[in-house]
Amino acid sequence: MPSSRDTPYADLTPDAVLDAVESLGFACDGRVLALNSYENRVYRIGLEDAAPLVAKFYRPGRWSDEAILEEHAFATELREAELSVVAPLTVHGNTLHRVGKHRLALFPLQGGHAPELDRRDTLEHMGRVLGRLHAVGAGRRFAHRPRLDAERFGRAPLRFLLGSGFLPAQLEASFRRLAEALLERVDQAFARAGRIAALRLHGDCHAGNILWRDGQAHMVDLDDCLTGPAMQDLWMFLSGPAPEQAQQLAWLLDGYRMFRDFDARELQLVEALRALRLLHYHAWIAQRWHDPAFPAAFPWFAEPRHWEGVLTQLQEQLAAMDEPPLQLP
Repeated sequence: MPSSRDTPYADLTPDAVLDAVESLGFACDGRVLALNSYENRVYRIGLEDAAPLVAKFYRPGRWSDEAILEEHAFATELREAELSVVAPLTVHGNTLHRVGKHRLALFPLQGGHAPELDRRDTLEHMGRVLGRLHAVGAGRRFAHRPRLDAERFGRAPLRFLLGSGFLPAQLEASFRRLAEALLERVDQAFARAGRIAALRLHGDCHAGNILWRDGQAHMVDLDDCLTGPAMQDLWMFLSGPAPEQAQQLAWLLDGYRMFRDFDARELQLVEALRALRLLHYHAWIAQRWHDPAFPAAFPWFAEPRHWEGVLTQLQEQLAAMDEPPLQLP
């Protein structure tokens, strides 16, 4: 039987959500719409005589208060630098609030849609945004947020997956062998890159965390902000064969270099970071499986054929890491 720790949102009914927001001094009109989020719970809240806002309830036990407040401070710093970042609202002098057992933050509602990443002008614009974001990110250091490395994002997830019970027994040895070989390649890629600058990053910078409106990118959800190489916020915009990825990256960097230099040694890291995300993503789902939202959202995860596909992904990623790094056109 899952414990309350495994199902931390079981008591977060619509009435409980409204009560939490109203306890902070807002008059809700009764409208509650759950937004797309699995790690946390995020709701659009209608207000009487005011624009709707967004309430984000943080997963208990995931981040310390100090780490969440660093996220909030970074978002606020970026907004003050005139980047379009959705930062938390300050209510009664605070951005993080505790109501009962839950911690929450309130945000302004930002409309928009996913950017069209097959367009040169869009990628150049995203490059300018990320160049400015990284210029700010390089100015200070996180004290409580994680650092991107192969242990936290690769080896620890692999250990968890091997003991999780999700891997079919007949595939476990192959999975271990391929994943360990992949992590060796990751270590080699970081070694080739050398001493790369580490800075504060968005950390999970993909199209789903960008709202595009009126020709402008609005950055949302810094929940995974961390310290790491600049490439972590760039590579997720790349897709397709290597020549296409190289062109996409070149367009990104056309905008990026207007605000910050790019260290070409980070080209060594594209496939290494992709490999770490592959392992980390699967461990994340496995770790959250007792949360009812996860089996509902990822029903294929427990099926043997999914893990057969993961083995293929590992093989393909190994092959990609044996290829030369991207070369800019």
